[in-house]
Amino acid sequence: MQPTSALNSLPQFLYSLFRHVLPRTRRELARWTAAAQAIPDPQLRQQALASLQHKRFHADGGCVYAAGAPAAMDTLVELIVALQTISDYLDNLCDRCGRVQAADFACLHQAMCDAVTPGAPLHAYYQWRTGADDGGYLAALVRTCQACVSRLPGYAGVQPHVLWLVERYCELQVHKHVDPLFRAQRLQRWWSAYADRYPGVHWWEFAAASGSTLGVFALFLAATEDVPRHTGQLLASYFPWICGLHILLDYLIDLEEDAQAGDFNFIRCYPSPAHAQQRLRWFAEQSWRQANTLLANHRLHREVVRGLLAMYLSDHKASQQRDVRPVRQLLWRFGPAAWTYYAACQVYRCIR
Repeated sequence: MQPTSALNSLPQFLYSLFRHVLPRTRRELARWTAAAQAIPDPQLRQQALASLQHKRFHADGGCVYAAGAPAAMDTLVELIVALQTISDYLDNLCDRCGRVQAADFACLHQAMCDAVTPGAPLHAYYQWRTGADDGGYLAALVRTCQACVSRLPGYAGVQPHVLWLVERYCELQVHKHVDPLFRAQRLQRWWSAYADRYPGVHWWEFAAASGSTLGVFALFLAATEDVPRHTGQLLASYFPWICGLHILLDYLIDLEEDAQAGDFNFIRCYPSPAHAQQRLRWFAEQSWRQANTLLANHRLHREVVRGLLAMYLSDHKASQQRDVRPVRQLLWRFGPAAWTYYAACQVYRCIR
């Protein structure tokens, strides 16, 4: 039996996540893992399985939005898991296969745009990868997303915002994965078209915000209403603030890991660790302020901000890095609820 409301209190919200949402998420991840195991191409199969195994917490985190609409929980979980699985799989194909062709990355990520466009025809996503055969895996993910968004009664009201976010996400993945010699130049040129719209935001902060799928998931939740409310305000709250906080925290805890691997990290773009810490505090404060201005499901969006801080700053990598440890003090700014999420995240890591 599903709860009628998961947002009356923090304990009820956490109960809904652990009792109702996460089991559904697990079933969907198991479904796509079985599909990935049947991929004929060994490299595609390896990357699909690796993304599901090592990045499954992305789907778990994204599905918190399903707690905001118990009646649509099954559809939201199915949709969020499928879209996040596409995102993580394509990221691995761009990151782990030794390729730097922008045209290849653009073709792959057409799948993301198709997934959020009901009725869109499938494209040749592997056009630049001769002989690549995934046995219909990516097409099945796209079709699943299309079917799910078609079941959301208010999707037409949020689709333009969803597509805008997905387009920025896809553009980022193209620019971020090209030859490192040209990466920063491409990212800065891309950002320049949006700089006036987001004054005071650095180019790497804009890029970081573009890399988050949380704004898309928040709009999916809004689309469970027949007439979605305040969608423009929702987009402005998530992009660049909550989305930016999400990805900056993700890069923050990977600082040493990326340095050892020679991978690009947005936090390294700041002139100093102290400046990075200051900007992260600012993004957290802006995210909290924006979440409190939202008129629809505002409590859930506030919990997302607290949950992001708790999830990333409770990671063991956060306590092991000198430049990351000071940021953990942010948790104290958000009160006992943030500390409760910190404990819940520790429980989650034990059971996931």
